[in-house]
Amino acid sequence: SEKTFANITDRELYLEACRLMEVVPVSHFLENMTKSYINLNHRGLGPKGVKAIAIALVSNTTVTHLELEDNCIQAEGAICIAEMLQENSSLQQLNISNNHLDTAGAEAIANLLFENLSYLHALQLSGNSFGEETAQYFADALMGNYQVRELDLSHNDFSEKGGQLLGQMLASNTSLEILDLSWNHLKRNGAVALGTGLRKNGALKILNLSWNGIGNQGALALGEALKVNNVLVHLDISNNQIYNDGAQKLCKGLEVNGKLNILKMANNPLTWEGATALVTAVRKNPNSVMEEINISNVLVNETFVKLLDLVYQMHPELDVIHGEVEGHIAKIPKQHPNPMKVIQKYLKEHNLQLWDFFRNIDKDGNMKIPVASFRKAMMQQSSIPLDRVQIGELVRKLDRNRTGFVDY
Repeated sequence: SEKTFANITDRELYLEACRLMEVVPVSHFLENMTKSYINLNHRGLGPKGVKAIAIALVSNTTVTHLELEDNCIQAEGAICIAEMLQENSSLQQLNISNNHLDTAGAEAIANLLFENLSYLHALQLSGNSFGEETAQYFADALMGNYQVRELDLSHNDFSEKGGQLLGQMLASNTSLEILDLSWNHLKRNGAVALGTGLRKNGALKILNLSWNGIGNQGALALGEALKVNNVLVHLDISNNQIYNDGAQKLCKGLEVNGKLNILKMANNPLTWEGATALVTAVRKNPNSVMEEINISNVLVNETFVKLLDLVYQMHPELDVIHGEVEGHIAKIPKQHPNPMKVIQKYLKEHNLQLWDFFRNIDKDGNMKIPVASFRKAMMQQSSIPLDRVQIGELVRKLDRNRTGFVDY
Protein backbone atom coordinates (compact mmCIF):
# COMPACT_ATOMS: atom_id res chain seq x y z
CA SER A 1 0.00 0.00 0.00
CA GLU A 2 3.01 2.33 0.53
CA LYS A 3 3.73 2.09 -3.20
CA THR A 4 0.15 2.99 -3.98
CA PHE A 5 0.29 6.03 -1.72
CA ALA A 6 3.61 7.16 -3.24
CA ASN A 7 2.09 7.04 -6.70
CA ILE A 8 -1.04 8.94 -5.83
CA THR A 9 -1.28 12.22 -7.73
CA ASP A 10 -2.00 15.62 -6.11
CA ARG A 11 -5.32 15.58 -7.93
CA GLU A 12 -6.35 12.20 -6.51
CA LEU A 13 -5.17 13.28 -3.07
CA TYR A 14 -7.35 16.41 -3.25
CA LEU A 15 -10.44 14.50 -4.38
CA GLU A 16 -9.95 11.98 -1.56
CA ALA A 17 -9.48 14.82 0.98
CA CYS A 18 -12.71 16.45 -0.25
CA ARG A 19 -14.52 13.15 0.21
CA LEU A 20 -13.22 12.82 3.77
CA MET A 21 -14.04 16.46 4.59
CA GLU A 22 -17.43 16.16 2.88
CA VAL A 23 -16.87 19.24 0.74
CA VAL A 24 -17.42 19.83 -2.96
CA PRO A 25 -14.09 19.91 -4.89
CA VAL A 26 -13.21 23.32 -6.35
CA SER A 27 -12.81 22.84 -10.12
CA HIS A 28 -10.60 25.94 -10.45
CA PHE A 29 -8.13 24.38 -7.99
CA LEU A 30 -8.18 21.03 -9.81
CA GLU A 31 -7.54 22.74 -13.15
CA ASN A 32 -4.63 24.83 -11.87
CA MET A 33 -2.74 22.50 -9.54
CA THR A 34 0.15 22.21 -11.98
CA LYS A 35 0.48 25.98 -12.41
CA SER A 36 2.53 28.35 -10.27
CA TYR A 37 -0.34 30.78 -9.42
CA ILE A 38 -3.76 29.87 -8.03
CA ASN A 39 -6.41 32.45 -7.11
CA LEU A 40 -9.14 31.10 -4.85
CA ASN A 41 -10.24 34.42 -3.31
CA HIS A 42 -13.91 34.90 -2.30
CA ARG A 43 -15.00 31.28 -2.80
CA GLY A 44 -16.61 30.57 0.57
CA LEU A 45 -14.31 27.60 1.20
CA GLY A 46 -14.64 27.59 4.99
CA PRO A 47 -12.26 25.66 7.30
CA LYS A 48 -13.01 22.24 5.79
CA GLY A 49 -12.66 23.38 2.18
CA VAL A 50 -9.28 24.90 2.95
CA LYS A 51 -8.18 21.80 4.88
CA ALA A 52 -8.73 19.68 1.74
CA ILE A 53 -6.64 22.15 -0.25
CA ALA A 54 -3.91 22.11 2.42
CA ILE A 55 -3.75 18.28 2.29
CA ALA A 56 -3.33 18.40 -1.50
CA LEU A 57 -0.53 20.97 -1.26
CA VAL A 58 1.65 19.17 1.29
CA SER A 59 3.88 17.65 -1.38
CA ASN A 60 2.94 19.92 -4.31
CA THR A 61 6.01 21.39 -6.02
CA THR A 62 4.47 23.68 -8.65
CA VAL A 63 2.29 26.23 -6.81
CA THR A 64 4.41 29.18 -5.65
CA HIS A 65 1.65 31.82 -5.15
CA LEU A 66 -1.68 31.04 -3.50
CA GLU A 67 -4.55 33.50 -2.96
CA LEU A 68 -7.12 32.49 -0.32
CA GLU A 69 -8.57 35.86 0.75
CA ASP A 70 -12.09 36.11 2.18
CA ASN A 71 -12.91 32.43 2.60
CA CYS A 72 -13.94 32.40 6.27
CA ILE A 73 -11.25 29.80 6.96
CA GLN A 74 -11.07 30.83 10.66
CA ALA A 75 -8.42 29.62 13.13
CA GLU A 76 -9.11 25.98 12.20
CA GLY A 77 -8.20 26.65 8.55
CA ALA A 78 -5.13 28.69 9.54
CA ILE A 79 -3.82 25.80 11.65
CA CYS A 80 -4.16 23.43 8.64
CA ILE A 81 -2.38 25.94 6.39
CA ALA A 82 0.46 26.26 8.93
CA GLU A 83 0.82 22.46 9.14
CA MET A 84 0.94 22.19 5.34
CA LEU A 85 3.59 24.94 5.11
CA GLN A 86 5.91 22.98 7.40
CA GLU A 87 6.10 20.29 4.71
CA ASN A 88 5.61 22.25 1.47
CA SER A 89 8.84 23.60 -0.02
CA SER A 90 7.58 25.55 -3.04
CA LEU A 91 4.95 28.02 -1.76
CA GLN A 92 6.48 31.51 -1.55
CA GLN A 93 3.53 33.93 -1.61
CA LEU A 94 0.35 33.47 0.42
CA ASN A 95 -2.66 35.72 0.90
CA ILE A 96 -5.00 34.72 3.75
CA SER A 97 -6.43 38.19 4.47
CA ASN A 98 -10.00 38.72 5.72
CA ASN A 99 -10.48 35.22 7.05
CA HIS A 100 -11.43 35.66 10.75
CA LEU A 101 -8.22 33.94 11.86
CA ASP A 102 -8.41 35.47 15.36
CA THR A 103 -5.93 34.73 18.17
CA ALA A 104 -5.51 30.97 17.63
CA GLY A 105 -4.93 31.50 13.89
CA ALA A 106 -2.35 34.21 14.62
CA GLU A 107 -0.54 31.87 17.01
CA ALA A 108 -0.37 29.04 14.43
CA ILE A 109 1.01 31.30 11.70
CA ALA A 110 3.43 33.05 14.09
CA ASN A 111 4.81 29.70 15.37
CA LEU A 112 5.51 28.69 11.79
CA LEU A 113 7.44 31.94 11.21
CA PHE A 114 9.23 31.66 14.56
CA GLU A 115 10.67 28.26 13.63
CA ASN A 116 11.58 29.42 10.08
CA LEU A 117 9.80 26.29 8.89
CA SER A 118 8.30 27.64 5.66
CA TYR A 119 9.71 29.06 2.45
CA LEU A 120 7.22 31.95 2.41
CA HIS A 121 8.68 35.34 1.54
CA ALA A 122 5.39 37.27 1.08
CA LEU A 123 2.46 36.92 3.50
CA GLN A 124 -0.80 38.89 3.60
CA LEU A 125 -2.75 38.76 6.86
CA SER A 126 -4.88 41.89 6.58
CA GLY A 127 -8.27 42.15 8.30
CA ASN A 128 -8.08 39.09 10.55
CA SER A 129 -9.24 40.53 13.88
CA PHE A 130 -5.75 40.27 15.40
CA GLY A 131 -5.89 42.12 18.73
CA GLU A 132 -3.01 43.47 20.80
CA GLU A 133 -2.57 40.06 22.48
CA THR A 134 -1.45 38.59 19.12
CA ALA A 135 1.26 41.24 18.61
CA GLN A 136 3.57 39.37 20.99
CA TYR A 137 3.35 36.25 18.80
CA PHE A 138 4.30 38.18 15.67
CA ALA A 139 6.98 40.25 17.42
CA ASP A 140 8.67 37.11 18.81
CA ALA A 141 8.35 35.27 15.50
CA LEU A 142 9.75 38.10 13.37
CA MET A 143 12.69 38.83 15.65
CA GLY A 144 14.34 35.67 14.41
CA ASN A 145 12.62 35.04 11.09
CA TYR A 146 14.93 35.43 8.09
CA GLN A 147 12.55 34.29 5.31
CA VAL A 148 9.62 36.72 5.14
CA ARG A 149 10.40 39.86 3.12
CA GLU A 150 6.85 41.22 2.63
CA LEU A 151 4.24 41.28 5.39
CA ASP A 152 0.76 42.83 5.37
CA LEU A 153 -0.80 43.14 8.84
CA SER A 154 -3.11 46.05 7.96
CA HIS A 155 -6.74 46.41 9.13
CA ASN A 156 -6.15 44.59 12.42
CA ASP A 157 -6.37 45.91 15.98
CA PHE A 158 -2.83 45.88 17.37
CA SER A 159 -3.34 49.24 19.15
CA GLU A 160 -0.55 51.12 20.99
CA LYS A 161 0.67 48.08 22.94
CA GLY A 162 0.97 46.04 19.74
CA GLY A 163 2.80 48.89 18.02
CA GLN A 164 5.31 48.99 20.88
CA LEU A 165 6.04 45.26 20.54
CA LEU A 166 6.35 45.46 16.76
CA GLY A 167 8.68 48.45 17.16
CA GLN A 168 11.02 46.34 19.29
CA MET A 169 10.87 43.64 16.62
CA LEU A 170 11.93 46.11 13.90
CA ALA A 171 15.10 46.88 15.81
CA SER A 172 16.33 43.29 15.36
CA ASN A 173 14.60 41.91 12.23
CA THR A 174 17.01 41.63 9.29
CA SER A 175 14.80 40.37 6.45
CA LEU A 176 11.52 42.35 6.25
CA GLU A 177 11.60 44.77 3.32
CA ILE A 178 7.90 45.69 3.06
CA LEU A 179 5.63 46.11 6.09
CA ASP A 180 2.01 47.33 6.03
CA LEU A 181 0.60 48.29 9.45
CA SER A 182 -2.09 50.70 8.22
CA TRP A 183 -5.47 50.85 10.04
CA ASN A 184 -4.24 49.43 13.36
CA HIS A 185 -4.95 52.11 16.00
CA LEU A 186 -1.21 52.32 16.73
CA LYS A 187 -1.57 55.93 17.95
CA ARG A 188 1.27 57.96 19.37
CA ASN A 189 3.04 55.38 21.55
CA GLY A 190 2.95 52.73 18.84
CA ALA A 191 4.47 55.12 16.30
CA VAL A 192 7.15 56.28 18.77
CA ALA A 193 8.23 52.65 19.32
CA LEU A 194 8.26 51.96 15.57
CA GLY A 195 10.39 55.09 15.07
CA THR A 196 12.84 53.80 17.68
CA GLY A 197 12.94 50.41 15.93
CA LEU A 198 13.59 52.08 12.57
CA ARG A 199 16.71 53.75 13.92
CA LYS A 200 18.38 50.36 14.27
CA ASN A 201 16.71 48.55 11.36
CA GLY A 202 18.85 47.89 8.30
CA ALA A 203 16.42 46.07 5.99
CA LEU A 204 12.96 47.71 5.75
CA LYS A 205 12.40 49.63 2.50
CA ILE A 206 8.64 50.28 2.47
CA LEU A 207 6.55 51.11 5.55
CA ASN A 208 2.83 51.93 5.55
CA LEU A 209 1.54 53.53 8.77
CA SER A 210 -1.47 55.33 7.28
CA TRP A 211 -4.76 55.64 9.25
CA ASN A 212 -3.19 55.13 12.69
CA GLY A 213 -3.68 58.47 14.45
CA ILE A 214 0.07 58.82 15.13
CA GLY A 215 -0.18 62.62 15.52
CA ASN A 216 2.65 65.13 15.91
CA GLN A 217 4.56 62.97 18.42
CA GLY A 218 4.56 60.07 15.97
CA ALA A 219 5.85 62.40 13.25
CA LEU A 220 8.62 63.58 15.59
CA ALA A 221 9.71 59.96 16.27
CA LEU A 222 9.78 59.19 12.54
CA GLY A 223 11.76 62.38 11.88
CA GLU A 224 14.35 61.25 14.43
CA ALA A 225 14.48 57.82 12.77
CA LEU A 226 15.00 59.36 9.32
CA LYS A 227 18.11 61.16 10.62
CA VAL A 228 19.92 57.84 10.99
CA ASN A 229 18.00 55.26 8.93
CA ASN A 230 19.63 54.75 5.52
CA VAL A 231 17.44 51.98 4.08
CA LEU A 232 13.79 53.16 4.05
CA VAL A 233 12.75 54.45 0.60
CA HIS A 234 8.94 54.71 0.92
CA LEU A 235 6.98 55.99 3.93
CA ASP A 236 3.18 56.33 4.00
CA ILE A 237 1.81 58.39 6.90
CA SER A 238 -1.40 59.58 5.24
CA ASN A 239 -4.50 60.23 7.41
CA ASN A 240 -2.68 60.50 10.72
CA GLN A 241 -3.76 63.77 12.39
CA ILE A 242 -0.34 65.31 11.74
CA TYR A 243 -0.51 69.13 11.89
CA ASN A 244 2.05 71.73 10.73
CA ASP A 245 4.02 71.26 13.98
CA GLY A 246 4.33 67.55 13.29
CA ALA A 247 5.40 68.14 9.69
CA GLN A 248 8.12 70.52 10.92
CA LYS A 249 9.37 67.84 13.34
CA LEU A 250 9.44 65.27 10.56
CA CYS A 251 11.48 67.75 8.50
CA LYS A 252 14.40 67.45 10.93
CA GLY A 253 14.90 63.99 9.43
CA LEU A 254 14.17 65.04 5.84
CA GLU A 255 16.87 67.73 6.04
CA VAL A 256 19.60 65.09 6.35
CA ASN A 257 18.13 61.82 5.01
CA GLY A 258 19.70 60.60 1.77
CA LYS A 259 17.56 57.54 1.07
CA LEU A 260 13.80 58.28 1.21
CA ASN A 261 12.23 58.54 -2.27
CA ILE A 262 8.50 58.64 -1.54
CA LEU A 263 6.65 60.38 1.29
CA LYS A 264 2.86 60.05 1.36
CA MET A 265 1.23 62.53 3.73
CA ALA A 266 -2.16 63.19 2.15
CA ASN A 267 -5.24 63.89 4.30
CA ASN A 268 -3.37 65.27 7.28
CA PRO A 269 -4.61 68.67 8.54
CA LEU A 270 -1.66 70.58 7.04
CA THR A 271 -1.78 74.10 5.60
CA TRP A 272 0.60 75.79 3.16
CA GLU A 273 2.98 76.33 6.13
CA GLY A 274 3.44 72.60 6.64
CA ALA A 275 3.76 72.13 2.87
CA THR A 276 6.43 74.86 2.76
CA ALA A 277 8.38 73.20 5.59
CA LEU A 278 8.43 69.86 3.73
CA VAL A 279 9.64 71.37 0.46
CA THR A 280 12.20 73.58 2.26
CA ALA A 281 13.64 70.48 4.00
CA VAL A 282 14.32 68.90 0.59
CA ARG A 283 15.81 72.18 -0.64
CA LYS A 284 18.18 72.35 2.37
CA ASN A 285 19.35 68.76 1.92
CA PRO A 286 22.08 68.35 -0.73
CA ASN A 287 21.79 64.55 -0.36
CA SER A 288 18.01 64.33 -0.79
CA VAL A 289 16.81 61.73 -3.31
CA MET A 290 13.13 62.56 -2.83
CA GLU A 291 10.99 61.76 -5.87
CA GLU A 292 7.43 62.20 -4.59
CA ILE A 293 5.75 64.09 -1.77
CA ASN A 294 1.99 63.57 -1.70
CA ILE A 295 0.09 66.30 0.17
CA SER A 296 -2.79 66.23 -2.30
CA ASN A 297 -5.37 67.74 0.07
CA VAL A 298 -3.30 70.81 1.03
CA LEU A 299 -4.44 74.15 -0.35
CA VAL A 300 -1.30 76.15 -1.24
CA ASN A 301 -0.55 79.74 -2.27
CA GLU A 302 1.52 81.58 -4.91
CA THR A 303 4.52 81.88 -2.56
CA PHE A 304 4.59 78.10 -2.20
CA VAL A 305 4.36 77.62 -5.98
CA LYS A 306 7.36 79.96 -6.49
CA LEU A 307 9.37 78.07 -3.87
CA LEU A 308 8.43 74.80 -5.56
CA ASP A 309 9.74 76.07 -8.91
CA LEU A 310 13.11 76.84 -7.28
CA VAL A 311 13.26 73.39 -5.68
CA TYR A 312 12.32 71.73 -8.99
CA GLN A 313 15.35 73.37 -10.62
CA MET A 314 17.60 71.70 -8.04
CA HIS A 315 15.62 68.44 -7.99
CA PRO A 316 14.10 67.92 -11.47
CA GLU A 317 13.08 64.35 -10.56
CA LEU A 318 10.81 65.55 -7.72
CA ASP A 319 7.02 65.57 -7.96
CA VAL A 320 5.05 67.34 -5.22
CA ILE A 321 1.35 66.49 -5.44
CA HIS A 322 -0.61 69.29 -3.74
CA GLY A 323 -4.15 70.70 -3.72
CA GLU A 324 -5.50 73.81 -5.40
CA VAL A 325 -3.57 77.07 -5.47
CA GLU A 326 -5.48 79.81 -3.62
CA GLY A 327 -6.97 82.39 -5.95
CA HIS A 328 -6.48 80.19 -9.01
CA ILE A 329 -9.92 78.64 -9.08
CA ALA A 330 -11.54 81.64 -10.74
CA LYS A 331 -8.83 81.98 -13.39
CA ILE A 332 -9.04 80.15 -16.68
CA PRO A 333 -6.32 77.48 -16.57
CA LYS A 334 -3.46 77.98 -19.00
CA GLN A 335 -3.86 75.78 -22.06
CA HIS A 336 -0.95 73.43 -22.65
CA PRO A 337 -0.45 71.72 -26.02
CA ASN A 338 -0.72 67.91 -25.89
CA PRO A 339 2.81 66.79 -24.88
CA MET A 340 2.75 63.67 -27.10
CA LYS A 341 1.94 65.86 -30.11
CA VAL A 342 4.80 68.21 -29.23
CA ILE A 343 7.21 65.23 -29.09
CA GLN A 344 5.85 63.77 -32.35
CA LYS A 345 6.30 67.14 -34.08
CA TYR A 346 9.93 67.32 -32.91
CA LEU A 347 10.63 63.72 -34.04
CA LYS A 348 9.11 64.37 -37.44
CA GLU A 349 11.16 67.53 -37.93
CA HIS A 350 14.37 65.68 -37.01
CA ASN A 351 13.47 62.48 -38.85
CA LEU A 352 13.61 60.38 -35.66
CA GLN A 353 11.52 57.50 -34.32
CA LEU A 354 9.76 57.50 -30.92
CA TRP A 355 11.86 54.42 -30.13
CA ASP A 356 15.09 56.46 -30.60
CA PHE A 357 13.75 59.14 -28.27
CA PHE A 358 13.09 56.65 -25.44
CA ARG A 359 16.29 54.69 -26.00
CA ASN A 360 18.20 57.93 -25.49
CA ILE A 361 16.74 58.33 -21.99
CA ASP A 362 16.87 54.63 -21.08
CA LYS A 363 20.31 54.30 -19.49
CA ASP A 364 19.95 50.58 -18.64
CA GLY A 365 18.47 49.65 -22.00
CA ASN A 366 15.81 47.40 -20.43
CA MET A 367 12.86 49.28 -22.01
CA LYS A 368 11.62 50.45 -18.59
CA ILE A 369 12.53 53.91 -17.33
CA PRO A 370 11.91 54.82 -13.66
CA VAL A 371 9.39 57.70 -13.54
CA ALA A 372 11.78 59.94 -11.57
CA SER A 373 14.58 59.40 -14.12
CA PHE A 374 12.17 60.09 -16.98
CA ARG A 375 10.91 63.29 -15.31
CA LYS A 376 14.50 64.45 -14.67
CA ALA A 377 15.60 63.72 -18.25
CA MET A 378 12.58 65.55 -19.67
CA MET A 379 13.16 68.57 -17.41
CA GLN A 380 16.85 68.76 -18.29
CA GLN A 381 16.62 68.32 -22.07
CA SER A 382 16.29 71.49 -24.07
CA SER A 383 15.37 70.14 -27.54
CA ILE A 384 11.62 69.76 -26.92
CA PRO A 385 9.72 72.72 -25.43
CA LEU A 386 7.77 71.04 -22.60
CA ASP A 387 6.99 72.58 -19.22
CA ARG A 388 6.50 70.74 -15.91
CA VAL A 389 2.70 70.47 -16.29
CA GLN A 390 3.08 68.83 -19.71
CA ILE A 391 5.76 66.45 -18.41
CA GLY A 392 3.42 65.50 -15.54
CA GLU A 393 0.65 64.78 -18.06
CA LEU A 394 3.08 62.72 -20.13
CA VAL A 395 4.10 60.64 -17.10
CA ARG A 396 0.45 59.94 -16.24
CA LYS A 397 -0.20 58.77 -19.82
CA LEU A 398 2.90 56.59 -20.05
CA ASP A 399 2.50 55.08 -16.57
CA ARG A 400 -1.28 54.68 -16.41
CA ASN A 401 -1.17 51.94 -13.77
CA ARG A 402 1.18 53.89 -11.47
CA THR A 403 3.88 51.20 -11.58
CA GLY A 404 6.64 53.77 -11.12
CA PHE A 405 8.04 52.97 -14.58
CA VAL A 406 7.59 54.33 -18.09
CA ASP A 407 7.37 51.15 -20.14
CA TYR A 408 7.86 51.72 -23.85
